[in-house]
Amino acid sequence: MPEARESQHGMMTCLFRDRDSAERAYQSMSGRGYTRDDINVMMSDETRKRHFAGDKSELGTKAAEGAGVGAAVGGTLGAVIGAVAAASAIALPGIGLIALGPVAAGLVGAGAGGVTGGLVGALVGSGIPEDRARRYESGIKQGGILMGVKPRTPEDAEHFEREWKSYRGEDIYR
Repeated sequence: MPEARESQHGMMTCLFRDRDSAERAYQSMSGRGYTRDDINVMMSDETRKRHFAGDKSELGTKAAEGAGVGAAVGGTLGAVIGAVAAASAIALPGIGLIALGPVAAGLVGAGAGGVTGGLVGALVGSGIPEDRARRYESGIKQGGILMGVKPRTPEDAEHFEREWKSYRGEDIYR
């Protein structure tokens, strides 16, 4: 597993392979005062259905809202842009991706509605190096859950890195 690297843009990301690890990481961020609008979550729709269908946890509710936005907008770009502005969540049926949080707007900007490479482009636009973005894309396709946040302080960044490592997080980028 590659070591954590420093981000020039402040976005800190990590890939989790199971629901429990992702849930604990989400709670770690929430526990430090980060809200649903601060935390980015990306997963395949298949992963959402497998781990969060009917779930009432905070992360499960957030994932369900992302899927609901996708169903409501039907994938048209104009509607997707409106949904992102309203909910900071997007479901892209063409590539089976659920994205929640500020990075969802980057997916719309990258034209991900019909372009598989849109995920990599949105991550690169968020300050993630392309090689790491491609690893994240592969991890999402394999059922992983990508989380990200812009830490407000160096202490928060240190805390998240420690916590994410203890939750079996992979490819931490900071």
